[in-house]
Amino acid sequence: MSKVLTQNFFNRPTLKVAKEMLGKYIVRRVGKKEMALMITEVEAYDGFKDKASHASRGVTERNKPMFGPAGYFYIYFTYGIHWMLNIVTGQENYPAAVLIRGTDKISGPARLTKFLKIDKICNGKKAEPKTGLWFEDRGANPRSDLKSSKRSDLKKIIRTPRIGVVYAGPIWGKKKYRFIYARTA
Repeated sequence: MSKVLTQNFFNRPTLKVAKEMLGKYIVRRVGKKEMALMITEVEAYDGFKDKASHASRGVTERNKPMFGPAGYFYIYFTYGIHWMLNIVTGQENYPAAVLIRGTDKISGPARLTKFLKIDKICNGKKAEPKTGLWFEDRGANPRSDLKSSKRSDLKKIIRTPRIGVVYAGPIWGKKKYRFIYARTA
């Protein structure tokens, strides 16, 4: 049984949302075709002080959605060729978001947006079925899997530093704000 994640899910602390997004599904509807992929990798960007965040220098036209309400998309263009998909988290006017980096079928944020046909059209829109892009809980829970799994078949959450943010300095560049839902045999 699937349940659409509402604004309440995203209107919480960013690191908590990021971790709990693992095992949830991103769902995309284009025309009559609907695709659902389990989220397995995310990165958190949390507030004004986070030097890896686009919001660390204040509001710009590009990052404006990050300052809006939780549960809305922040989609930006990078390197002149790739779209990146983020979901805004936390309280309005506190810039925070979670970058969706990978799923059970697609690895890499640019490959994901290309596969799901996501571009600037979705920027600033609410994550809900009527926009054609939303998130669902379909029952996968990495944390409870951790408690009930045998050691030989462990499903776990791994935390690592974010990718490509060395420019953020020795503190923010090394924060373990990347979460991966890893399955080991």
